[in-house]
Amino acid sequence: MPQVVRPRFAVLHGTHPAAPLPQRFRSLADRAAVEVLHRAARVLVASLPVLTDRLVEALYEQEPGYRAAIDSDRAEVWQEVHHSLRHNVGSLIQPREFRDAAHRTSRWIGEIRAEQGVPLDAVLHAFRMGGAMVWQDLVDETARRDPDDVRLLVHVAADVWNFVDEHCGIVADAYRQAERRLSWRRENQQRLMVAALLDGTARIADVGEAAAMLGLPEQGRYAVLAVASVRSGGPQQPAPARPRVTLPTALPPDAAPTAGPDGPSYAAPATTLWHTGPDAAFAILRLTGDPGDPGELHAIADALDAPAGTRAGIGSAVDGLAALGDARRLAETALRACPAAGGTVVLDEHLPDALVVSSPALGSALADRVLGPLDRLDPSDRDVILETLTAWLDADGSAQRAGARLYCHRNTVLNRLRRFEQLTGRCLTRPRDAVEVSLALAARRLLGA
Repeated sequence: MPQVVRPRFAVLHGTHPAAPLPQRFRSLADRAAVEVLHRAARVLVASLPVLTDRLVEALYEQEPGYRAAIDSDRAEVWQEVHHSLRHNVGSLIQPREFRDAAHRTSRWIGEIRAEQGVPLDAVLHAFRMGGAMVWQDLVDETARRDPDDVRLLVHVAADVWNFVDEHCGIVADAYRQAERRLSWRRENQQRLMVAALLDGTARIADVGEAAAMLGLPEQGRYAVLAVASVRSGGPQQPAPARPRVTLPTALPPDAAPTAGPDGPSYAAPATTLWHTGPDAAFAILRLTGDPGDPGELHAIADALDAPAGTRAGIGSAVDGLAALGDARRLAETALRACPAAGGTVVLDEHLPDALVVSSPALGSALADRVLGPLDRLDPSDRDVILETLTAWLDADGSAQRAGARLYCHRNTVLNRLRRFEQLTGRCLTRPRDAVEVSLALAARRLLGA
């Protein structure tokens, strides 16, 4: 079937890849319209500075997205618009000579406007405004020379607007590519800055810049949350990706603690930034509560939404971004104090455990010295004594409550405690011995000593 309709864009630009159509399908109106278009376009090329002035002024009045750029550097915007018009109008006359340069110009505009933060909609609107202004000038110039030729421009109108749409597509593609590069660069810079703050390697001179980049107050109060998964065997496993932990969002970020029927409630951390290390993931928590109230950290811990088998440690609060390195180390200590099966530990509420895990060698030595004599017993017998001792300490020294937990009589509890004292030479009523026993049990539980 013969091709009856051929794209006029090819006639205008001379780029149609298909073989020439038979002569009978060539439109004399098309040829005449292209000649009329070329004549009017040559006049526009000669008056480009005036056209540029008009377009820049129209952008200032009609496109708010460009107003700040024009106020900042009108000459730079003028040169950009003039450059684009020169290549695009030139493409109407000599498409082969100007096509590549016009494409490069459109890509450059898309990239630079993305870097400057001008909205993409504003950039595309500017291109369409320029296209409309060029088309109107082509019509006006043709009408001035020979009004009868205006009707011929209808034959190339679609080609001109296809040209405008093509360059809008080039601009949009370049803008989005530049936006992705900028986003990646910002995210990479942010990751590096967060890592430096948490490692304690950020220079004091860079802390102000870090605060601006991360949107955090330099002198705010912070804590760090450390999160890691757990192997089936118990020890923590490396965390190549951040565990799926959701932080509390019950209240607006800057809300103060409010009284409720169950006591004060607290805001979610105002800003949370994550950093994944080789063994754990860390979150910077910006605190907004009263510095003298430890309940904020406890509220965050209670509201954490973490999957089963996740270990989470929240370190003590510190003052200022520059102290985040200390906050991370405190969070790691809290993480080491977590139960092997998972759970959440707030460091301020588990300081004795933190002492044990902070010095594993000393903790193991203490456990061996205090609990070592029990290792000579049958394992099941030893475990019963340790379980009873732990329950008694958790019950604040009450044999009655310890018996209730263990489902045995209080006298059974007392007999087992007495046997422990006989085997180890410790006296549980002596405060120093009670402290050593408590720390030794923590070392055996946390360190496997």
